[in-house]
Amino acid sequence: MKELKTYHYENVELLVTHFNRSSSLERLLKAFKGLHATFGNIVVSDDGSRIEHLAELKNLQSEYDFNLVMARNNKGLGNNINKGQDEIAKPYTLYVQEDFVPQSGFNDNFLRALEIMDTDESVDLIRFYAYFKYPYLKGYGPKFSEMVFSNSLFKYDHLKFYVYSDHPHLRRSNFFEKFDRYKEGLSGDVTEFDMCLSFIKNGGKGLFIKNFKAMFEQVNTSSEPSTMERGDWKTRKNPLIKVLRAVYVKFRLIKNTIQLIRYKN
Repeated sequence: MKELKTYHYENVELLVTHFNRSSSLERLLKAFKGLHATFGNIVVSDDGSRIEHLAELKNLQSEYDFNLVMARNNKGLGNNINKGQDEIAKPYTLYVQEDFVPQSGFNDNFLRALEIMDTDESVDLIRFYAYFKYPYLKGYGPKFSEMVFSNSLFKYDHLKFYVYSDHPHLRRSNFFEKFDRYKEGLSGDVTEFDMCLSFIKNGGKGLFIKNFKAMFEQVNTSSEPSTMERGDWKTRKNPLIKVLRAVYVKFRLIKNTIQLIRYKN
């Protein structure tokens, strides 16, 4: 009988942020187990979930042996990531929110990502998922591309500011030393965008996986829906919506450029 190949990432800690979606967390952890992927440690940072989810977290902790970091009440995404990252001791952090599921291509791509981080100290972060491809890329080997940010208004796709993303990514665990902590007390979207500005302002270098659906799938169910609500302007076909969106993205481009110029950690 053929022996199953296992993958142990000793220098990586898996950081999962969680809020009221214990079934989703179980699905994530079970998927990694099914891929025979293990880590130097797992940290689950909970943002003040309801009591029934906290009880399930305790059950999952006994099965998957993770470090559970709890909060007495909901303090938002920034606080949840900060307190989880504070528990990380290994050189690298794989950050994943609980509603993602690793796919069959995870190990092959993750091994290459780790090789890059080990050999190229200029790389701060490698992104593994996105709703849309980063707009300005240059080649970086067969599996990844480097995200290239430009202040130029001729680079007019406002998604260029999202060099950082809260979607699954690998980063160096000393991330805060270069880019500072996440801002707390803000909405999730604002917290994420503030880190985007910090990443750019502080000279961050990030890579983007070419096949950005190969490693993770985002799964939300009716019983555990997404806690983030976003519009679907980019995919709607209505002509008026298209015109309004065109005006809006130009406004966003100018606004975000000004925010970046004025940004201070």
